[in-house]
Amino acid sequence: MRVHPVKAFDDNYIWLIESSQDRVIVVDPGDDKPVVEWLDANNKHIAGYLITHHHHDHTGGLEALKARYPATCYGPDNPAISGIDYAVMEGDTVNLAGLSFAVLATPGHTLDHISFYGETALFCGDTLFSGGCGRMFEGTPEVFVASLDKLRRLPGETRVFCAHEYTQANLTFASLVEPDNAVLQSYLEKVKLMRQDDQITLPSTLQLELAINPFLRFDQSPVRDAASEYAEKDIEGAENVFAIIREWKDNA
Repeated sequence: MRVHPVKAFDDNYIWLIESSQDRVIVVDPGDDKPVVEWLDANNKHIAGYLITHHHHDHTGGLEALKARYPATCYGPDNPAISGIDYAVMEGDTVNLAGLSFAVLATPGHTLDHISFYGETALFCGDTLFSGGCGRMFEGTPEVFVASLDKLRRLPGETRVFCAHEYTQANLTFASLVEPDNAVLQSYLEKVKLMRQDDQITLPSTLQLELAINPFLRFDQSPVRDAASEYAEKDIEGAENVFAIIREWKDNA
């Protein structure tokens, strides 16, 4: 399975999953124009659409694309999203254009957020980023931690296709949390060089994220100690550590 990134807005990626020689599945089309340009340049058509959550930068181009390339759309059970044909939830399986994806409920960034996992690939929208996670707009620390814990239990070779090029900024913050994490520091230097050449830093892998991402390392003592130092009191419990690290990141 080949996956192609299409840049949108300032830092979004719309993922195009190549399902056959001439068709792709479009993930989170926030803007139709760059997708149409890519399709025309590569002589491809659309086999279907996957939506992770309701934010406009993930859905804004859906109706225009469906009008031009009619195909089935799967997404969360949220009537505010116009263009979804089948609402799916945890435990469902999406079979589309010869590919199969398990639906995972991953609320926290938004309450309707879902992710799609299949073919050793995770399309996680704004729940998980390389080196970070989405802002907690609608969920609670307990809800978000449960979602992230679900994702970190996937196989280590899972390729993580998140929706934004936030890696360098996330790792810069992560290095404040874990300044002695050698894997993190080494990867940050690599990412800096990649971004100087405008190279995409995605997909990551879950194995790498488990080593560098403080929002997946909420039960590790260096992260817990850093949260306690930031809060100036002892912090215990995964959800409390996560909440402090998320607040720290928001205010960084």
